[in-house]
Amino acid sequence: VQLVESGGGLVQPGGSLRLSCAASGFTFSRYRMSWYRQAPGKGRELVASITSGGSSTNYAESVEGRFTISRDNAKNMAYLQMNSLKPEDTAVYFCKADNSFRTLWGQGIQVTVSS
Repeated sequence: VQLVESGGGLVQPGGSLRLSCAASGFTFSRYRMSWYRQAPGKGRELVASITSGGSSTNYAESVEGRFTISRDNAKNMAYLQMNSLKPEDTAVYFCKADNSFRTLWGQGIQVTVSS
């Protein structure tokens, strides 16, 4: 049972990155998927979430209009497309899977926005 993030790295302000979260060992389509982030010295905050079937999403106000969460249940994958990145988006990003019975976290991946 695991979640593995990929796609992070260093990007200039205004640039884009696409994070991926690969799920294995559980029935992915029965879990809500979310992306969280944690900046140095700060708590973990919700960035975006998507329902199990993909019909509904929600976003933190700070990323609304810039980030897009999506999922592919056939591939057991979740994604976070991040556009117009700002230095304040610098953080470790985590994917999370949850339902009424269980919560799973990935190990996190660094995103750094800097010139």
